[in-house]
Amino acid sequence: MPVRQEDIPGRLAPLLLPWYRANARKLPFRQNPTPYGVWVSEIMLQQTRVAAALDHYRRFMEALPTIRDLADCPEQQLLKLWEGLGYYSRARNLQKAAQAVVEQYGGQLPADYDALRKLPGIGDYTAGAIGSICFGLPVPAVDGNVLRVFARLYDDHRDVLRPAVKRDFTARVLACQPPDAAGDYNQALMELGALVCLPGSPQCLACPASSICRGYAAGTAAELPVKTPPKARRIQPVTVLLVQNARGEYLLQQRPKKGLLAGLWQPLLAEEALDADAAAALLEKLGLDGDYLGPGPEAKHVFSHIEWRMTSLRFETGELPAPVGCVWAGPEQLRETYPLPGAFKVYRAHMLEE
Repeated sequence: MPVRQEDIPGRLAPLLLPWYRANARKLPFRQNPTPYGVWVSEIMLQQTRVAAALDHYRRFMEALPTIRDLADCPEQQLLKLWEGLGYYSRARNLQKAAQAVVEQYGGQLPADYDALRKLPGIGDYTAGAIGSICFGLPVPAVDGNVLRVFARLYDDHRDVLRPAVKRDFTARVLACQPPDAAGDYNQALMELGALVCLPGSPQCLACPASSICRGYAAGTAAELPVKTPPKARRIQPVTVLLVQNARGEYLLQQRPKKGLLAGLWQPLLAEEALDADAAAALLEKLGLDGDYLGPGPEAKHVFSHIEWRMTSLRFETGELPAPVGCVWAGPEQLRETYPLPGAFKVYRAHMLEE
């Protein structure tokens, strides 16, 4: 017989906390956690898997070990440190928040949920994670993993993306939270969602909370959570021009300061399908006389609202000045100086191989 909903708050933490303390992954930001380290890790882990973020986290913290270092970091260096993680507005908001922390709080994150919430890029979840893990504040930290856990735990078939439903779930999370172990409890929920209560294929037999999970008892866990289907992405053809000069350098172009991938660097490209003649005409307009060498790699990159289908064309040119908004970059500069987003990883590898 399913556990009554009103009995779950008193029973969840005693099941969850021993499991977490025995099974928690040993992650660098959990070893002697600092407010700064937890903050950086939580921002990195938005839209990014833990395995993909770990090396970035280590490099970032080595390069910028304090909030003041982050506040003072040149933007291009910051974006280079973020290269490959995507969603670069996260890095810019990190720096804006660091500058505010230096100015308003002497370089230390405030031990106050509402004050944290007011910093750029810090929402309810991140403020809850920092506040509970680092300062012991009895506040919730509700992300997609936690919504999934609670939809199954309560066998709740409402749309978790609706604001009113998320508020209800947040109240349930807080009702189940032991005030004297808020940080461990919040991390345990995150860990349960990441390791056991998986999307589509929950590992219910390994779950420490299966005995009180109403979704498991009803056989509906795999169907939950309910979410509004996302809108179909727009397909955008993109032509990448891999232009190499006589010194073996490649032409890079800086994207506009606003919009998609703002301020980052890319090979010269057109957001349309071009053949070799049309691409050569584009180069001519930029003052470059390029000889066509043939097609290059194809690639695809999915953004939240658009999907780029990329083809590439290879050109070589003489030792001509780079057009306005562009630079010539050799292997060292490609590796160390100019941040190329993950959309161009195939082309970055091609340019380094060449």
